[in-house]
Amino acid sequence: MKFGVFDHMDRAAAPLGAQFEARLKLIEAYDHLGFHAYHVAEHHATPLGMAPSPSVFLAAVAQRTKRLRFGPLVYTLNLYHPLRLIDEICMLDQMSGGRLELGVGRGISPFEVGYYGVDPATGPERFAETLAVLLKGLTTRTLTHDGTYFTFRDVPMELEPVQRPHPPLWYGANTPDSAERLARQGYNVVVGLPASGVRAFVDRYRAEWLAQGKRAEELPLLGLSRHVVVGDTDAEAVAAAQRAFKLWYAALEHLWRKNGVGLPRQLIPAAFDDAVAGGYIVAGAPGTVRDRMRRDNDMAGINYCLCRMAFGDLSYDESRRSIELFAREVMPALR
Repeated sequence: MKFGVFDHMDRAAAPLGAQFEARLKLIEAYDHLGFHAYHVAEHHATPLGMAPSPSVFLAAVAQRTKRLRFGPLVYTLNLYHPLRLIDEICMLDQMSGGRLELGVGRGISPFEVGYYGVDPATGPERFAETLAVLLKGLTTRTLTHDGTYFTFRDVPMELEPVQRPHPPLWYGANTPDSAERLARQGYNVVVGLPASGVRAFVDRYRAEWLAQGKRAEELPLLGLSRHVVVGDTDAEAVAAAQRAFKLWYAALEHLWRKNGVGLPRQLIPAAFDDAVAGGYIVAGAPGTVRDRMRRDNDMAGINYCLCRMAFGDLSYDESRRSIELFAREVMPALR
């Protein structure tokens, strides 16, 4: 079992520059305390995401850490020119000595891509072509491509990543139906479902992986994502989590509410108690968190625990204490 951190970088009460610096200090703690990787989301025109250019923030992460792996979860490929993104990926992998984790997706919000003039209806086709160009550019010395959205002729690829053929690929899934495809492609996956739904995905992924003649020991990371707050007492942790979750959820639904529509059904429940019951939030003293996560991890069959450790208006001190308790008293028991 490995442990990672997912961060929406939703807007906090502090000035933005102070928020960035506080987050970088927390990321230094993740590095020091033995977390496997830090993953940051990409969102635009919403308080849900204050790192709309993940590469810029991750360049700072590369310089503030030594062992921690990191990457976007995900780059919204439909908003990028692939040549520019190839360069950014290679630079980040080189600057970090080969620690980049490459998350890709087309984005869940039609409003965000719409602001950039991208028709959401073209999302799947545009994403597939952009990804194909990206992988060609990372693995060849000269790029040639003739497609619907991009055409290139003999473009020199002067940069290359440290990790060959390219950094590990990540994808976010919200249904078990994509499990077989992602297994054939060898993606690491984070599944946005309750533990029982994650187990259905993991079982299908694992079966397809083995059916391809691949070894069980080489199974990619398959993870479950949740908000985690650890405190010295259950009451302290629950109070902090409930307060912060309310603000985080307001940011999550901001653009959907602005456009007069509801969130997609697969997303996290709005009511705190419902989110806790579903395992989307785990809050409490170390023993409480340890027991709940052990139960859900066993049910889900995962090998990667992905935790949101900083969200809403959690202060730096609250998040730092939570991280330290988690690393010292929860992680060792679950490994």
